[in-house]
Amino acid sequence: MEHIHDMVIIGGGPGGYTAALYAARAGLDAVLLEALAPGGQMALSHQIDNYPGFEEGIDGYSLAVKMQREAERFGARTKLAQVLRADLSADPKVLDTSEGTFLARTVVLATGASPRELGVPGEQELTGRGVHYCADCDGMFYKGKTVVVVGGGNTAAQDAALLSRIARKVILVHRRDTLRATKIYHQPLMEADNVEFRWNSVVEGFEQGADGGLAGVRLRDVNTGAQSSLDCDGVFVSIGRKPASDLARGQLELDESGYLVADESTKTSIPGVYAVGDVRTKQVRQVVTAVSDGAAAVHAAEEYLAQRGH
Repeated sequence: MEHIHDMVIIGGGPGGYTAALYAARAGLDAVLLEALAPGGQMALSHQIDNYPGFEEGIDGYSLAVKMQREAERFGARTKLAQVLRADLSADPKVLDTSEGTFLARTVVLATGASPRELGVPGEQELTGRGVHYCADCDGMFYKGKTVVVVGGGNTAAQDAALLSRIARKVILVHRRDTLRATKIYHQPLMEADNVEFRWNSVVEGFEQGADGGLAGVRLRDVNTGAQSSLDCDGVFVSIGRKPASDLARGQLELDESGYLVADESTKTSIPGVYAVGDVRTKQVRQVVTAVSDGAAAVHAAEEYLAQRGH
C-alpha cells in the first residue's frame, strides 16, 4: 500500500518553507517538493532589507537556506523533484513527479511567479547589475540617481511613484501616449517634479558600461521608428508577472492573469488544496506576505484534516 502524506508542498520559496515549518511543528506528515534550490525568486535577490528581523539586511539565498534549515530542524523533509502532473480532485490527491508518484491528503501550491521580461538584448546579462524587476526590493540602491521605469500599468505607476521619493530623476517609458494605470495613480506622477515621461516608446536594448554594469537604454519611437539612447543608472521593468500556475490549469479557478484564486485563508476552489505566496491572487507580493500565507495554509489544512478524521 502506497504511503499517503498528510501534506505535500510544491515549491521551496518563503511560502512553501513556512508551510513546511508549521506543518512539521503541528505533527503533520509533510514533504516539500522543490525542482531546483530553496528560495524561489527570493534567492535571486542580492539584498533584502524589508524582511523583519535582519537589521543589516540579508541576501535572498542566505535567507532561503535559513528558512529550509529551520523547517527541517522540526522534521520537515525536502525532496528535489519536478512535479509533472497533478490530479488535485482525486482522494488522495496524486502528484506525478520526476522522482515518482506522491499521494497527499492536502496540497499546498507555492509555485510562485516570475517577472515578465522585455526579451531585448542585454537584459539577461545586466539583470541584477542595473536591470531590476522589483522597485520595493531594489529601489534604495538608487538614492539620488537616475532610473528608468518601463511600463504603463498600475505596477509601473506604483513603482515610479515609489522611486520618485528615492531617486533624483525617474523616466517612465511607455509604448502608448497615456498610462493604462488606474486614474488615481496619474496625478501624483504628473505633479512630481522629478518624473519625466517618454511616451510612444519601447526599449530596444540595454547598453553595458565599461565596468560591466548598466550604462543606459536604447529606445525606439513606435510612431516614427526613430532610435535614441538614454543614459541611466538603473532600470525597473514593470510589465507584470507570470504566475507558475500551469500545474493547476483546468482544475482550479484562475483569475484573468492566471493567478490561483484564493483569499487570505489560502483555500482554493478544491477542498484540501491551498495557494500561497506569489502564485495566488493578492494585493502585495513580498517575502513577508508569502510567509503569512504559509502559516494560514497549514491552519486551514489542519481544520480540513480534522473534519475528515485524520
